[in-house]
Amino acid sequence: MILDDQVALVTGAGQGIGAATALALAEAGAAVVAADIDAASAERTAAAVTETGRRSLAMEVDVGDVAAIRRMIDRTMEEFGRLDVLVNNAGVTRRADIMDLTEEDWDRIHRVNAKGVFFCLQTAARVMIPRRSGRIINIASIAGKGYAGTSNAAYAASKGAVISLTRTAAQQLARHDINVNAICPGVTRTELSDSNLRVRAQQEGLSLEAMEARRAEAIPLKRVCEPSDIAAMAVFLASPGARNITGQSYNVDGGIIPE
Repeated sequence: MILDDQVALVTGAGQGIGAATALALAEAGAAVVAADIDAASAERTAAAVTETGRRSLAMEVDVGDVAAIRRMIDRTMEEFGRLDVLVNNAGVTRRADIMDLTEEDWDRIHRVNAKGVFFCLQTAARVMIPRRSGRIINIASIAGKGYAGTSNAAYAASKGAVISLTRTAAQQLARHDINVNAICPGVTRTELSDSNLRVRAQQEGLSLEAMEARRAEAIPLKRVCEPSDIAAMAVFLASPGARNITGQSYNVDGGIIPE
């Protein structure tokens, strides 16, 4: 149990990568706070964590609301007395061409994907600094590194912001022994990505099966990521084995982006 006695908080923990990561952290020994804008899905993830024998707490949180983030961290400290790992996973997008994006799209995407990540990181760091210990793991995307198959340009820009934030935060928090890294998933099988795939199939007049085959064919390893692939990297970055790694953005993408 490499994370025994640790407390981890995962945003967007209700489904997909967030749910898989919450469960993987629990299986590695951590108590887990499952935060999601959908209270019911947060409760389901927390229940799954409890089934592993680890303590859990479900919270309904909109990470675009700074006051809500502060309440989330305060509640975590009240319940567990510490916060060792933050996984900044909550994110939103939609499939859209650059010329179809609206101001509302930009504001919605950046409110969660950039603003939310920053203020979750900052607020978590405030309680990690006094203990001189902490791991912050931001879920970015290969979209932030120029992946042409991104759902939209605003999403790519928001994930580029996460990668840049990760580097700067790692430099400025290193003196407090807080590690900050990012994971850049490639094409990953989640409800959100599957929804985008259905939209794309309809737009291109292809069957869903044909789109799925084309999606896999474009990946050098010919495999779409599963949420558990991303979760495994998060567990590693939270573990003692990653104690001297900070400021990095790791691709988990089957080889799509060769850097």
